[in-house]
Amino acid sequence: MSTEELLAALDDDQRAVAEHLSGPLCVLAGAGTGKTRAITYRIANGVRSGAYNPQTVLAVTFTARAAGEMRSRLRDLGVGGVQARTFHAAALRQLSYFWPTAIGGSVPRIAEHKASLVAEASGRLGLGVDRVAIRDLAAEVEWAKVSLVTAEDYAAQAARTGREGAAGHDHATIARLLSVYEDVKNERGVIDFEDVLLLLVGILLEREDVAAEVRSQYRHFVVDEYQDVSPLQQRLLDLWLGKRREICVVGDVSQTIYSFTGATPRFLTDFPRQYEGAPVVRLVRDYRSTPQVVDLANKVLARAGRYRSSAAVELVAQRPGSVPVRFETYDDDLAEARGVADRIAALSKDGVPLSEVAILYRTNGQAEALEQALAAAGIGYLVRGGERFFSRREVREAIVLLRGAVRSSVGQAMPEAVRDVLASVGWAPEPPSARGAVRERWESLSSLVALADDLHATRGSDLGGLVAELDERMAAQHAPTVAGVTLASLHAAKGLEWDAVFLVGVSEGLLPISLAEGDDAIAEERRLLYVGITRAREHLQLSFGRARTPGGRASRKRSRFLDGIWPDEGSGTRGGLSRRAAARARTEVFAEENPADAELFDRLRGWRGEVATIISKPAYTVLHDTTLQAIATAKPKDLRQLAVLRGIGATKLDAYGPQVLAVVRGEEVDVQEWLAR
Repeated sequence: MSTEELLAALDDDQRAVAEHLSGPLCVLAGAGTGKTRAITYRIANGVRSGAYNPQTVLAVTFTARAAGEMRSRLRDLGVGGVQARTFHAAALRQLSYFWPTAIGGSVPRIAEHKASLVAEASGRLGLGVDRVAIRDLAAEVEWAKVSLVTAEDYAAQAARTGREGAAGHDHATIARLLSVYEDVKNERGVIDFEDVLLLLVGILLEREDVAAEVRSQYRHFVVDEYQDVSPLQQRLLDLWLGKRREICVVGDVSQTIYSFTGATPRFLTDFPRQYEGAPVVRLVRDYRSTPQVVDLANKVLARAGRYRSSAAVELVAQRPGSVPVRFETYDDDLAEARGVADRIAALSKDGVPLSEVAILYRTNGQAEALEQALAAAGIGYLVRGGERFFSRREVREAIVLLRGAVRSSVGQAMPEAVRDVLASVGWAPEPPSARGAVRERWESLSSLVALADDLHATRGSDLGGLVAELDERMAAQHAPTVAGVTLASLHAAKGLEWDAVFLVGVSEGLLPISLAEGDDAIAEERRLLYVGITRAREHLQLSFGRARTPGGRASRKRSRFLDGIWPDEGSGTRGGLSRRAAARARTEVFAEENPADAELFDRLRGWRGEVATIISKPAYTVLHDTTLQAIATAKPKDLRQLAVLRGIGATKLDAYGPQVLAVVRGEEVDVQEWLAR
C-alpha cells in the first residue's frame, strides 16, 4: 500500500493518531475502537515516511500476547525491525546486555515464583502462614515494589493509601516481612521480576554512559494500556526518555481494573499536564460491539456518578443493530450453569463457533459448576489460565514434525503439507466422536491447521514461515484459536473479545465482590463489569442465581451496578427470542439502519440459500448473516478486500469468494455451474 492507501484505511480519529509522528501524544481509546490499529498504523506511517528508523522504535505492552500481536500486525503492514515488548521483557533484555560492564558477571537467576521466598521470610518471623496467606503476602510484596515503597516507608504509605495489610497482619509486620524477604533473596542469589525493573532503573540512574546508549538506541516510544502503568514502570519510562518528548501513550481509564497490583490511571490522566501542549485524541467509534451491547456498557459507566473520570470515553456503536442483550435470573448456580450451557448449544446450532463463545465470572471458584454443565452437554471448553497451549504434548510433537518437514515439503502447497504432517499424529478432517482428551487433542491440532490456512491466505507463507510464526507465538504464549468455549475470570478476559459472552453471577457479593470496601474499590468493580460487557461483539447475556445450591436460601440480589437497567420480571425481554425470531429481528434491524445495503444483503442471502440447497447443508454453514451484512456494507471489489472481513477464512474465500464478488457486482450467478467448477 502507498502511504495514502495506508491512512485511508483509518477513520478520522485513528488517522489523527497515525499522522501525529513527532512530539507527545495522548490517545484515550474506548473498548473496541481500534487502538492497536491506530498505533500500528502510526508506526508504519512513521517508518514509511522516513520519520522513524524501525530499529529505534520501542512499543511497550503489558502482555507477551499483545506484544506478539503487535509485531504480527506490523509485519502485515510491511514494517519489520520494530521492537514490541512488555516492560519486563524490554528491561530484561537491556539488563542482560549492560550487566557485565555495569555490575560484572551475569544477571542473577530470576525466581519464577515468590511463594517459597515469602514462605521462608514468614517462617523466620514466626508468622505460621498457610498457602492462601502466602499468596496474599506475595501480592503485597509485589505491590510495595512496583509502587516504589520500601520496608522503611511501607507502614506510612500503606496507611495513606488505605491498604489493610495482608493475611490478617498489620502494617508493621508486613514492613518487617519486606525486609526479611530481601534478605532471603540475597542469600539465595536470586532476584524477582520486579527487581528486573528496579535494577535497570538503578543502573540508568548511576551510569550516564549506559543511559545515553539506551537513549541513542530508542528514540520513539509507544505505550499501550497506559492506565495500567505502575510507579516503577513510569520511573523506567522516564529514564528511557530522558528529556525527550517522543512518546505516544494509549489507554482507557474505564478499563482500570488492576489497582490492587499497583497500577494507576494517574499517569494517563496527568499526561496533558506533564507534557504541556500534547494533543489528546479520543477514539470513540466502537467497531467491536453491536449498539445493544454498547448502550449497556455506556449505561453502566454513566451510573458511576462522581466516580466516572472526565477522561472516560463514551462509545459510539458503528456496527449494525442486532439481538437484544439477555438478562436471566435462575433459581441457583447449578440452574444458571445448565441454562448457560443450553443457550450456548442453541447459538452453536445457529452457526456461532464455540471458539467465539466465552463465559466470564468474578472468581475462579465459579468455574466448577460451569465446567460440569458444559461437559454434560457435550460442549468442549478450555479454562483460560489452565495448561498453556504450547505446553500440550500433541502441540510440541506437531511443531517438531513441522520443523523436520520444512525441507522435505519443497514444491508442496503449505496447507496440504501441514495436513499431511499432522495426519501422522492423529489429525483428521472431521472431529472424533469421542469427547474429553481425544477431542481436546484434535482441537489443538486443528487450530494449527487453521493457522496455516490463515497465514497462507493472508501472507503467502510457506512451511518455513509457519514454523517461524509458531516459534514467535510460543515465545509470546500467543496461542492459535482452539475450538472450545472459553471460561475465564473477568480480569483474565481483558484485552480479548468473542462473538458471544455470558456474564454469570452478576449479583451482590460477587459483583461487586464482598471484599470490596470503600468507594474506590466499588468503582473498580463497576469498571470490571464494564470490561466484561465490552468483550462481546453481538450476543451478550447477564445472569445470576438467587441461591448458591438447589433448595438453598434464595437471598441473592442482582448487582447494584444494574439498578435501573435490568428489565422487570415478565417484561418480555428477560427470556430473549427464539433463534428464528432473533434472526428475523437482526435482518429487520439491519434493513432499517442500512437501507442502502439492504437490497444487496437480500441478494447475498438468496445466493447463500441456493448454495445451501445444492450442497445439502444449513445456510449458516455457508456464511453467517453477520458476514453477509459485513459484505453488503463493505462492498468488496476484490478477493483481498473480501478476505479482511470477519467470517471469511481461507477455505470460505477459496470456495465462495468469486461468487460473492459477482453478486456484489450485481451479476447473475449460476450457482450450480460455479460449484461444478
